[in-house]
Amino acid sequence: MTLPEKPALRPLSPRFSSGPCTKHPGWSLDGLKGALLGRNHRQPETKARIVLALTRTRDILRLPSDYRVALVPASDTGAVEMALWSLLGPRGVDVLAWEAFSQDWVTDISEQLKLPDIRALTAPYGELPDLSNVDFARDVVFAWNGTTSGVRVPDGDWIATDREGLTICDATSAVFGQRLAWDRLDVTTYSWQKVLGGEAQHGMLILSPRAVDRLESYRPPWPVPKLFRMTKNGKLMSELFEGSTINTPSMLCLEDYLDALDWVESVGGLDGTIARCDANAKAIADWVARTPWIDFLAKVPETRSTTSVCLKIVDPDIVTLRPEAAGAVSRRMAALLDAENAAKDIASYRAAPAGLRIWTGATVERSDIEALLPWFDWAFAHVKRGLAKAA
Repeated sequence: MTLPEKPALRPLSPRFSSGPCTKHPGWSLDGLKGALLGRNHRQPETKARIVLALTRTRDILRLPSDYRVALVPASDTGAVEMALWSLLGPRGVDVLAWEAFSQDWVTDISEQLKLPDIRALTAPYGELPDLSNVDFARDVVFAWNGTTSGVRVPDGDWIATDREGLTICDATSAVFGQRLAWDRLDVTTYSWQKVLGGEAQHGMLILSPRAVDRLESYRPPWPVPKLFRMTKNGKLMSELFEGSTINTPSMLCLEDYLDALDWVESVGGLDGTIARCDANAKAIADWVARTPWIDFLAKVPETRSTTSVCLKIVDPDIVTLRPEAAGAVSRRMAALLDAENAAKDIASYRAAPAGLRIWTGATVERSDIEALLPWFDWAFAHVKRGLAKAA
């Protein structure tokens, strides 16, 4: 077996983690100089920065004018939990799960909220549930993009426009990277740490008027923790969507978010960030098409993620050696590329099938993806030879 030479060119940034994700090109601490540190977050100057973040979010994402945006605690997870604990109950629930995090929502709804009428529509890693089976007379909970499986919904066409229930969408690895059908989403959540490369612990919650109507017409039968409360005396806490926050936010992290939004506008706004994600994903797709030992975990091209690309080893010499061989190869490749400072954090998620996972979000440069791919070929050849010698 002839081994390829070690590539001469390394990615300028080897950070391909799927969360927290790499900072945007050109990021530096200088961009945070305007942070109002050591100031109460309810004062006019500091609250104005939060309002600015909400306003710019609305404008850049092109949200419908009657949708509301809030900054909430505990990252995307906190935003999702706020929605589940505050909105679910009056209707049956269809919850879709095809990877690790969407399965968490199945667990929370069934084991914590213990709702009486739940349908879990599931699929194995690499596939989507049958979307035609979703009943929109019920509430529907789903992730737009499955970060740990590399599988996303192809579009919003499967979501009924005349739905009776609410749609609650965990879109944390899709917002700013993929086109969302806002008119078909009643609750949308995300965190700053994904496509924008922002800091963790802060979540964003976007509500449609239908979601607001539910909040004001329904009171859950269970105690709702303070961090999840969006109503008071049966009415929406409108101040939450006007710059007030449930708890104390980090003004340093907020300034970092505003800096990321500046960068988004510098690359062409939403169209620009989506184009960057698409170009990164295409670079990998072109390489996979000409590389026989690797394939996408996602089985259907239209459902492949353009932000979190998950790959599997399919080399026949490896997969027929023993069942765990492909996993051993991918783990050794990830360790080798980490040691070479060519790629950090590219092993698949701990609960997912063994393989490689490359974040291709907007803050990743396509030139770094292109520089990474020869390293994959080099690492695979070396690991495969080592495995053959040990057999």
